[in-house]
Amino acid sequence: MHARPNLIFIVADDLGYADLGCYGGRDAEFGPVSPVLDGMAAHGLRFTQGYSNSPVCSPTRFALMTARYQYRLRGAAEEPINSRSRGSPTLGLPPEHPTLPSLLRHAGYRTALIGKWHLGYPPAFGPLASGYEEFFGPMSGGVDYFTHADSAGRHDLYEGTAERATDGYLTDLITQRALDWVQRMAKGNAPFFLSLHYTAPHWPWETRDDRELAHNLKGSLFHLAGGNIHTYRRMIHHMDEGIGQLLDTLHQLGQMDNTLLVFTSDNGGERFSDNWPLVGGKMDLTEGGIRVPYIAHWPAVIPAGAVSAQHCLTMDWSATLLDAAGVMAHADHPLDGVSVLPVLREPATHFARPMHWRMNHRSQRAHRDGDWKYLRVDGNDYLFNIAEDERERANRAVLEPERLERLRAAWQAWNDSMPPIPEDATVSLGYSVKDMPQR
Repeated sequence: MHARPNLIFIVADDLGYADLGCYGGRDAEFGPVSPVLDGMAAHGLRFTQGYSNSPVCSPTRFALMTARYQYRLRGAAEEPINSRSRGSPTLGLPPEHPTLPSLLRHAGYRTALIGKWHLGYPPAFGPLASGYEEFFGPMSGGVDYFTHADSAGRHDLYEGTAERATDGYLTDLITQRALDWVQRMAKGNAPFFLSLHYTAPHWPWETRDDRELAHNLKGSLFHLAGGNIHTYRRMIHHMDEGIGQLLDTLHQLGQMDNTLLVFTSDNGGERFSDNWPLVGGKMDLTEGGIRVPYIAHWPAVIPAGAVSAQHCLTMDWSATLLDAAGVMAHADHPLDGVSVLPVLREPATHFARPMHWRMNHRSQRAHRDGDWKYLRVDGNDYLFNIAEDERERANRAVLEPERLERLRAAWQAWNDSMPPIPEDATVSLGYSVKDMPQR
């Protein structure tokens, strides 16, 4: 067994805070929605105050890859990167920028991304240019689960740098490729790092049994006239089953004890998600858009059944994986992420972790510091005590103007340290109140 741990970072797409049973989610008609992930939490560590770096997918993925605030890179100003940026030489993750996989690979890890990339299109960008040895998955933000076509109807499933037509339900294809890769890596002498980025439960709303539906959705993947909570929960369950197969494989290979698995979502839930008790969802800096499930599982280190209220962001997990591997940041690109490895070793550990966000969409800004959160949406400033009011309904701004001003000034100081939002940055909304009532 390697002295350094294997690392597996599992990312769901648009999963809501309470979609999993271990976060209070209700059973579906067929039974528990996420028994495997619930078991991971029961045998590992569950975070109740974990956040994504952004309430939309590609910006969060920039932070995940670099362990730095995404605002430092031009491509991450897109909310999100859309198919119109195909061929752009600027809207993507620059290959010269150090990344979580490139740093680990340089330190002797084997690396692979199996699943969603969404960080720019070839030829300027791609997983193999940013530290991964192997890649299987879609380049864009969303693809059909059966035709593997993007929102413009173009086939988008790659192996390495080449398109690869492969028959099957995408969630299961991603799972099978992950199993095959782990089995190959376990035969070697080097530790491995796997980014396992499912597209589930992102639209279109298709289960394993909905192959016929795919033919009707060409060019309309937002699936605005379809879907329901029953299909949505089944999609989560398919992903959960795949994660169960991965855990079984690690057990069989004798790799489980020395493997750190982290599970999260790239942002808050979408239209069929359960975010209770939080308000809002994808694209919002209210809690429902940025607070996400975080489960860490590492039998050699993490005590079973632990729960932590430590505040953390997506990029903190990237810093944690580097820390666990004993890998330093690149001197020219210091990390904004903060390792939570001490919390994994001793879940009662807690440290101050101020967090900042901004969105071009609706001119949003947010700053969480301790129990308090400063929020601006559409020019309106709010102050919430999240510890007492995580539903963000009791605005304390009028009662505590000095606290509001302190948090607002702290956000402004942080924002001044980041590049400004470019004037040509785009916001891409899949639907509006014309399609469904406001949350």
